[in-house]
Amino acid sequence: MIFKGSWSIKRLTAAFGVLLLTACNGNANSDDNFTGLKVKLLVGSALGDFCTQAAKNFNATQPKLNNGTAFRVSCEAQGSGDVVTQVVNSATQLKNGTLSADAADLPTIISLDGDIYHSQLIYRINQIYPGQNYIPEITDAQLIANTPMVFMAQPDVAEGLKKVADPYQALITAKTHKDIDPGAPALTVNYVHTAPTRSNSGLQTLVAQYASVSGKRPEELTVADVQKFQPQIQQIQSKITRYGVSTNSLAQAMVKNGPFWASVGSVYESSVIAANSSLQPGQQRYTAVYPKVTFTSNMRAIIPNVPWVSADEKAAAEKFITYWRSPETQKIATDLGLRPGTPGVALGGKFAPDFGVDSQAKYDSLRPPKPEVVDAMLKSWQEASKKPSLVVVVVDSSGSMEGNKLPAVQNTLLNYVKNLGVKEQIALIDFDSDIRPPVLVDGTPEGRDRGLQFISGLRADGGTKLYDAAIYARDWLQKNRRQNAINAVLILTDGEDSGSQTSLEQLSTELQKSGFSTDQRIGFFTIGYGKEGEFNPNALKKIAESNGGYYSQGNPETISRLMSDLQVEF
Repeated sequence: MIFKGSWSIKRLTAAFGVLLLTACNGNANSDDNFTGLKVKLLVGSALGDFCTQAAKNFNATQPKLNNGTAFRVSCEAQGSGDVVTQVVNSATQLKNGTLSADAADLPTIISLDGDIYHSQLIYRINQIYPGQNYIPEITDAQLIANTPMVFMAQPDVAEGLKKVADPYQALITAKTHKDIDPGAPALTVNYVHTAPTRSNSGLQTLVAQYASVSGKRPEELTVADVQKFQPQIQQIQSKITRYGVSTNSLAQAMVKNGPFWASVGSVYESSVIAANSSLQPGQQRYTAVYPKVTFTSNMRAIIPNVPWVSADEKAAAEKFITYWRSPETQKIATDLGLRPGTPGVALGGKFAPDFGVDSQAKYDSLRPPKPEVVDAMLKSWQEASKKPSLVVVVVDSSGSMEGNKLPAVQNTLLNYVKNLGVKEQIALIDFDSDIRPPVLVDGTPEGRDRGLQFISGLRADGGTKLYDAAIYARDWLQKNRRQNAINAVLILTDGEDSGSQTSLEQLSTELQKSGFSTDQRIGFFTIGYGKEGEFNPNALKKIAESNGGYYSQGNPETISRLMSDLQVEF
């Protein structure tokens, strides 16, 4: 690979196997019968909904170039780290001659959810094509929308965070929120943010933590500083409940699961607005706490000066960006809780205390560090600061897994094992009519070999003792909990329970004894594999939600991506 010594080699390798991107919701952005010019936008997840709605409205105008060529725009959204990986991979393939410049998947417009990943993209493309300046500088890319990084908490906790000069400094030593503010509840500090290797908000959070503990501006930090201040970062990371891929989904999980799951999170201001916009009866409203210094997540429209963007595509991109930045279209952004990128557009009614935010918030906006310093931070996070984890992965190997299901799961598990970090451990259990003892796997060569032997030995046969397998996995994890780590169970099944001695109600009651309101804090995640009707989605939802996790549906085409995203949580 081109990036020798970079933090990204492992993550790039993992991501290359799962580059089937998920299109933005809304089929109105695409038309298989359209024969004109197609312009693709590849954007960070925070901009995804705005991109989708703007593209739908724009396409309805039946846009044409000045030369009469009709065109349409479409959006694909994912984490900003994944956007960088996708573009870097394309550029590498283009240089190697394995990808043509007219390939349909190549983006005409790129947007990252913040300037740090924009800077990283410039850095990485310049390593592939030195001196070509294929990615415009930050100041040369037009601003589409922005949102500041904030702390999110319930009001009684938020009031205490507002009183301290620097919440990150407080998180280093505080065990409860009463340690931060004597007037706050005696609630254990449980902290969440997204994974910095995949998500812009997580990367901005990590950089802000370094700036806080060092007393330096991000642009002043050095590679030596990363090593020097690693112990303090590790202390902050020890408070983590879980990492996440999506900032908005993390904020929504805070509301759903309550303060025992996570008492404070680093998210976007727009995520607080989104979470408070969809409160269910009985759910507590959350508040945004604005640090005195924080990152503004600037979302810019980047038209790369690359061989795969033709003159017509560039002209089409410029027309769409003009439309995207128009005051009428920018109102879509404010309805979604994003601050407009065009001056003079009113914020609208959601920027108010009822939605937990302050329209007039004042803060000092941070700038990106040097790219090599960001690389060092991410490498240090993966190898030293990231909270350790132990995940019991429970795999259904019943007879219904015959056909293409089992090979797809085996390949997915193989990718999971290959990409285990140095601080991650898993215990692999397979079940059918019987439940087999766990196989312990870690990131060492010996550990990976054990995982490969387990995966190679999977055979589709027998029944589906799902509920008994869930209890078995939980009981094993209770006895073998990893201290000061994220402990979780991940169940993958393609069928309904048959033959278990445990009922679903008994299972749910039992799981609550090890949930996030206890000192065991064992999370549960479930994947229904195949078509709904083959398994019971309501049962899987109930199992996961009993212990602060969530249910997902997968199939042979999507399981690799789904498991890759889940792996980030730990």
